[in-house]
Amino acid sequence: MVASCCSRLCSFNISSRFFFPFQSSVCFPSFGTTRFRVNNLIFQARTRGFATFVASAEGRNPRDSFFAEESVSWKSLGISDQLSAALFSAGLERPSLVQAACVPQVLSGSDVIIAAETGSGKTHGYLAPVIEKLLSKTDASKDRNDNRLFNRSHRMSVVLCPNMMLCEQVVHMANMLQDDNDGPLLRVSAVGGRQGWPVVPPDILVSTPAALLNSLFAFDAEKRWREAFLRDVKLVVFDEADMLLCGSFQNQVIRLIHMLRFEEKMVSKQEALVDETMLKSNAGLFTENEPDAAGDFESLADANEQDEEGGSSNENNSNDEIDAGQSGSKDWRRVRKVYSRSKQYIFVAATLPESGKRTAGGILKRMFPDASWVSGSYLHCHNPRLEQRWIEVMTDTQVDSLIEAVNYGFKSNKKLLASEGGVSRTMVFANTVDAVESVASILQRVGIQCITYHRDNSIEERTKTLTDFRKNAGVLVCTDAAARGLDVPNVLHVVQAEFATSAVDFLHRVGRTARAGQPGLVTSLYTESNRDIVAAVRRAGKLGQAMESAFSRKRSFRNKIKKGLIRGREESHIANRVQA
Repeated sequence: MVASCCSRLCSFNISSRFFFPFQSSVCFPSFGTTRFRVNNLIFQARTRGFATFVASAEGRNPRDSFFAEESVSWKSLGISDQLSAALFSAGLERPSLVQAACVPQVLSGSDVIIAAETGSGKTHGYLAPVIEKLLSKTDASKDRNDNRLFNRSHRMSVVLCPNMMLCEQVVHMANMLQDDNDGPLLRVSAVGGRQGWPVVPPDILVSTPAALLNSLFAFDAEKRWREAFLRDVKLVVFDEADMLLCGSFQNQVIRLIHMLRFEEKMVSKQEALVDETMLKSNAGLFTENEPDAAGDFESLADANEQDEEGGSSNENNSNDEIDAGQSGSKDWRRVRKVYSRSKQYIFVAATLPESGKRTAGGILKRMFPDASWVSGSYLHCHNPRLEQRWIEVMTDTQVDSLIEAVNYGFKSNKKLLASEGGVSRTMVFANTVDAVESVASILQRVGIQCITYHRDNSIEERTKTLTDFRKNAGVLVCTDAAARGLDVPNVLHVVQAEFATSAVDFLHRVGRTARAGQPGLVTSLYTESNRDIVAAVRRAGKLGQAMESAFSRKRSFRNKIKKGLIRGREESHIANRVQA
């Protein structure tokens, strides 16, 4: 990826580097599909080695393609009357297409990978069945005031998110589902930031990977409750899975997956040894000379501790049967692959590249080959509810174009504003913190009030900014820190002051509007350097193709962009020398 740079602006004379083009290519594969019908829903099964379900809006108006058919209700999907009533009271009267496709899969107990476009209802798509499973467990903890960290009989679900903002949002969305006494159906707690470990064991624990690992190791060095926690966790959700499985989160997440899987294998091994012992005992073959099953079990646990002390896992040991480079039958990574499953894993993402072994999709295909895949109708594609405007800008026109784009959104949404009670929300994206501050300064100088959101803000500042934006509306100028996962209702207009640096960022940015079946407007400003990639994106939109045709990983495409940038800089340098 080309390094980004942007000069802070103190006047209306904005630098030509402000809209400096960046392109980090991401390739999304395409697959052949076959269609079939389940519970009055049309699905598409992709031609690959594991089950895939695609929520399809075949035969329907694309602008009315958010909700499942009227005959499909929460109850028909397997949700109880109690939870169905809570969903209805929270404003979720009908399930969306994606929710209708993924709820039965999660309830089935199989591992599920949910890859669907932004604003399709993924969060409640996994929260509803997770809460349903917890409510239906007869052996859940009955003493809700027990101060012990974990009860022997307590069952828990864990949701992992890349940052605390998303953690708090998941907690809020879970607490929206309330009982007849206006209290939450389950106890949901977040861990991370200033929120410590809950004293009373929650039903759903929401955390970042780092905060969870710190709690399991740094704060529990003597293993007073680590083993109990790993045993009690029966379901794990990885929200924004493509981010968690790549980059700085990868080692932490892979390590957590290995820890949870190892606990599954130890339980399976213990159960198998107990069964074998009972059979031998009943047959009169058990003697004092038989191997000590408990000792063998403890040796396996000790091997796990040695691995934990040796450091975190990386992508190269993401497989169950990875060669550790050392001999020894007790190495936990050599435990047999066939074992009794006691946990369920759910991965959720709005973008899930699958080409290549190092992509999130590639990792999941290796680690969870039997998982069921649920895909949205417009995964990696243009949302038909979006109206898109494309404006090519130059150095002397980009500031005026930016101001005009923001004002255009105010004017074009007048009719929609009337139906929303006069609430107007606009999000303006830039690629760097400096660019965000520059854009905010420009808008404020022409009387457009705005607030900023980026990584340099503290968690408290970002929380306050989002609260103000949700409450008072207006204009939010932000980096891609606000592009992922954050659910802000009724964002009518998204402006790309700088064109997105990658396909993933582009899809997440435009996904801030036209959510939950609502229409939206996107205005993208681009320069001559972006012309080829913009043409490819627009072509993909017109043809209904996925983004891989526009954001190719091919070296020739990257070199073409790189050569164009170098040529432009050389021409600018020559022109400056001639003028001098």
